[in-house]
Amino acid sequence: MDGIFIEKKITLLKIMPILIVVVYLAKGIFRFVQVYFMRYVGQKVVEMIRNELFEKIVNLPLSFFNVTSTGVLMSRITNDVNLVQQSIQTVISLIREILTVVGLIVVILYMDWKLALVTILCYPLLIHPLLTISRRLRRLSRKDQEMMGGLSSILQEAFSGIRIVKAFTSEKKEIDKFNKTNATAVQYVIKSIKTAEISSPLMEFISSLGFAAIIYFGGMQVINGTSTPGTFFSFLTAALLVYRPIKSIGNSNNAIQQAIAAAERIFSILDLENNIVAKNGTVICDAKKKDIEFKNVSFKYEGTEKLVLNNINLKIKAGQQIAFVGSSGAGKTTIANLMPRFFDITSGSITIDGVDIREFDIKSLRSEISIVSQEPFLFNDTIANNIAYGKNEDVPMEDMLEASKAAFADEFINQIPTGYDTEIGERGIILSGGQKQRLTIARALLKNSPILILDEATSSLDTESERIVQKALDNLMKGRTSLIIAHRLSTILDADMIVVLNENKIEATGKHDELLTISPTYSRLYKMQFNME
Repeated sequence: MDGIFIEKKITLLKIMPILIVVVYLAKGIFRFVQVYFMRYVGQKVVEMIRNELFEKIVNLPLSFFNVTSTGVLMSRITNDVNLVQQSIQTVISLIREILTVVGLIVVILYMDWKLALVTILCYPLLIHPLLTISRRLRRLSRKDQEMMGGLSSILQEAFSGIRIVKAFTSEKKEIDKFNKTNATAVQYVIKSIKTAEISSPLMEFISSLGFAAIIYFGGMQVINGTSTPGTFFSFLTAALLVYRPIKSIGNSNNAIQQAIAAAERIFSILDLENNIVAKNGTVICDAKKKDIEFKNVSFKYEGTEKLVLNNINLKIKAGQQIAFVGSSGAGKTTIANLMPRFFDITSGSITIDGVDIREFDIKSLRSEISIVSQEPFLFNDTIANNIAYGKNEDVPMEDMLEASKAAFADEFINQIPTGYDTEIGERGIILSGGQKQRLTIARALLKNSPILILDEATSSLDTESERIVQKALDNLMKGRTSLIIAHRLSTILDADMIVVLNENKIEATGKHDELLTISPTYSRLYKMQFNME
């Protein structure tokens, strides 16, 4: 400024416009390159986090899903990861602003170190309010994200259970529940906005103290002749440029605190240990024509004291059909969950051919077990892909047709115009209960595992569907060691052995006729069902 406007150097005037254009061109090019690559890196980081988070969640034990809602997990993968994604560019901008501040402080110190010290003395005043605001923002953001997880849970339950909602005319109840949670979430957002917006005027006010000091002391230097107008205005410009990135740092802090809260929630999942996988064995399981034995097996759920199973001893020979009956809560389904190590036993052992199942590689163990549950679960995919779900390789059409025919599914599949390529919708919405169960039986047949677990596979079906499904199950059980969790005793009268559970223990074992005499529980259950029929 002194060279052009006071000393009137024409050469300097010619150079400056060109220099300004070159600097701004370079700034634009580098800014574009920086933003593009940082956002590219940000997207790849988010992709990696989502992949790792989903992989971690899928591999966690069933006990984790018993205490964590689906909506909360969906919120972690979507909402929380999005907040981290948004912060990546903010962090890069923050680094740029910090470097800018450092560079400009060096410049003003070089120009006039005394005046610079007056300016810099105001900066410590910014630190305490900034830290206080940061802590409050992180706390509010954590609460807000928890509420968003709650919203996701409500949405997931309402949409997946929409038939029940409408059947019980509970639309208003669901709407009120959603509105209440949504209002709470908005309250936390409003508090976050209020806290975040306080930081900007507060920092501007503190910055104005430094600016006022520069005007006064710098102006006095010009008046006293110890400084030139050019030096003063150059210093003033540099000092003003310092405040812009400082203000930006304060604004960036708001986004970063939200991201930190989201990251804490994400890593709380990633840091979880899968105790079952952590105790994974190395022996490859081969259960074909092998006996199974329960030795002094007791089990209780983590965090509880009550035993669900107490000292269970049972020998199951290869190829046998073993049925488990008992009142609700007697532990029948728990036995089905222990075989594939969905949960680990508390004490005792379960062996296959004398080898404790905890010594087997968990994937090889589960590959030897097929499960048909009471509630058939199908994916929003084609019929063919649902049948072939348990196979990791391409399945020949001949094998799929053979499994479908054995499961009596082929007859209704061929009546659909698009056949095996039919998209069945979420949870197989276009199919009846019996049709869905026959597809799950076809899936189990195609998997061809030597151990079969039937968890009340026909209890939710009508009489006609049950008859067809039972014929399919008879085909499925041929040559397999079958553990049958039975609700309707009429379906297990011909089992090789019936195990009666009462108060978490084995009350009696034997055939149907024998148990009617020796087991009060079995006799009572049979008479109840017989009288009802």
